[in-house]
Amino acid sequence: MMQKKTQGRKKIEIKIIADENRRQVTFSKRRTGLFNKASELCVLTGAEAAIITQSRGGRVFAFGHPSVDSVVDKYLAGSSKNIAVNEVNSIPTSMQENFNQKYKEISKEIEDEKKKNVLEEKLEDNPNFWWEESFEHLGIEELEKYIASMEQLKDNITMRVDEMAMLRNSSNASLPSWI
Repeated sequence: MMQKKTQGRKKIEIKIIADENRRQVTFSKRRTGLFNKASELCVLTGAEAAIITQSRGGRVFAFGHPSVDSVVDKYLAGSSKNIAVNEVNSIPTSMQENFNQKYKEISKEIEDEKKKNVLEEKLEDNPNFWWEESFEHLGIEELEKYIASMEQLKDNITMRVDEMAMLRNSSNASLPSWI
């Protein structure tokens, strides 16, 4: 009679995972699994679904079929014929307002992330460095970010120069006097 080599799947206690690394890995794997299950549900049944989740680090992840925006817009507009009346009426108005507010916040975060991705792609396509680009067309908010980026660049350069000076000084101290 052969014995199992692995323990197989075990039911785990549902509670917060103490180890930060394990928690992040679990979040990533379960998020992927959740999105896969939602995708399967949509393919098998023709359903429309939207899932929006935010990591502890603040990153927003979204899945939608056909898209997150279309599903949420239908929900917010109340135009979906498939929402049961008692389901809609059972959600308190304050809770619906909370959902709407959260949706607006998350939509803005997604839009900001899209803009960031477009900017990163633009930077990859452009051989010039970002600090060589013209900034006359930037708005107030973008200029503030630009200034903050320039200050961060200055701080990083200063730190690197200090590190190199310390390395040079420490390596000079260990060299023989005849060099």
